[in-house]
Amino acid sequence: MTIVPRPRAPFHTPTPPFAGRRWASRVYPGVLAQAAWVREDLRADLYRLEGLCSDLSETVVLCASEMFANACAHSRSGEAGGRVVRTLSMPTADTLHLSVVDDGARAETPTRPEIPYQRTVEEWEEAERGRGLLIIDSLVTSWGSRAVVDFPFCAGLGTAVWAEFTLIPTSSTATGDEAVR
Repeated sequence: MTIVPRPRAPFHTPTPPFAGRRWASRVYPGVLAQAAWVREDLRADLYRLEGLCSDLSETVVLCASEMFANACAHSRSGEAGGRVVRTLSMPTADTLHLSVVDDGARAETPTRPEIPYQRTVEEWEEAERGRGLLIIDSLVTSWGSRAVVDFPFCAGLGTAVWAEFTLIPTSSTATGDEAVR
């Protein structure tokens, strides 16, 4: 009798996209060095989505990394004991919704996330920072920010920066005649 090892099944088998899908939220310390963990955890979560093309997966990871870096640099999340929460969901079967929630605005810079459109060409050429939201704006279907709690007396408790991506079917998830070829 010959003993042949069976191949191991992946830890998580990818499943098809469906409306209402949610992945577990992840909480990270608001330290920029944690960006590598944010990217790796997101790649692992996206691996569970069947048919996601690798280009879109890397685009989502890049945007999450930029959003995380902004939360660490511009909010109380970057201060001692600060945290950043990352969520991932599918409001529809062809839309991926990514959100990064910070601990709220810093006292010295109470601003909302926005692209600095008022810069001149020369200022953009000299600027060492401030391109993260431009990158996000050019890669996503839509994005924005909102207060975590919409009550006036809760202002400053946190900001959620979100981005939505439209899923493009890959050849392995095609249907009809395309699947036969």
